[in-house]
Amino acid sequence: MNPERRRPTHDPRAPQGTTPVARIESLGLLRRACWLELERAAQERDHGWRTLALATVDADRADARVVILREVDAAAQCLRFYTDARSRKVAQIGQQPLGTLLAWCPRLSWQLRLQVRLRIDTEERSVQPRWARLRMTPAAQDYMSPLAPGLPLVAAEREPDGGPRTNFAVVHAEVLGVDWLELHADGPRRARFDAQGEVWIQP
Repeated sequence: MNPERRRPTHDPRAPQGTTPVARIESLGLLRRACWLELERAAQERDHGWRTLALATVDADRADARVVILREVDAAAQCLRFYTDARSRKVAQIGQQPLGTLLAWCPRLSWQLRLQVRLRIDTEERSVQPRWARLRMTPAAQDYMSPLAPGLPLVAAEREPDGGPRTNFAVVHAEVLGVDWLELHADGPRRARFDAQGEVWIQP
């Protein structure tokens, strides 16, 4: 495969009937496109990358779950999502902060595997503004339950709406490396972006 060969295709974001465009051939442009799509995913509920699988280490085994992408800071190479401070992943991150985020977008036919360093944030000045935006939405109920995630359901009183946000936390995921894969009728392509640079790799 010659990654510099231009292959016309149709941009999946373009309206029906528009003229086909070339696939992105520049590694630099491709890297920026990935971050642009991540920024869009944090804002658009129907974007394929809005839901990501987060894999962490649980003692001597892997553990994975879906998280919702809430914020993207491309300049800092950081993604953010919310969690219950009592969840198992918080304890796992405390023991081993390195993890992997996996995303797939059917519209783009792009997969991302992100190697990340995770940090749990419960500081008042960081968490409170985010909780203020979330507390009046249905999602807030998850953090106000008297039961920690994963516990058996039993009769228990729920915190009143707008109550304490002591279970709400923000997870910062510093992106250390990006493994990008495109599935396409003309053949798959794969690239890696990290501190060492940008390189095409074998799919």
